[in-house]
Amino acid sequence: MTASVQDIYDLRGLKCPLPVLKSRKKLSTMSAGEELWVETSDPLAVIDIPHMCREDGHELLETVATDGGHRFHIRKT
Repeated sequence: MTASVQDIYDLRGLKCPLPVLKSRKKLSTMSAGEELWVETSDPLAVIDIPHMCREDGHELLETVATDGGHRFHIRKT
């Protein structure tokens, strides 16, 4: 499944810890079962976003390498 551009939470250009903090805040406004695509350019996000998902109990459905970063597909639990 791919996300359309308007469905992607664009956090490119932000450095650690902002991608995690902003993703966590966005997820807090969503209902259980909703899905979020997050796009980052911070190289540490590939460690930090999966760690946040484990810590907060969300399901990381997919991690995709992109030009200049990563895209994460998260389901809120």
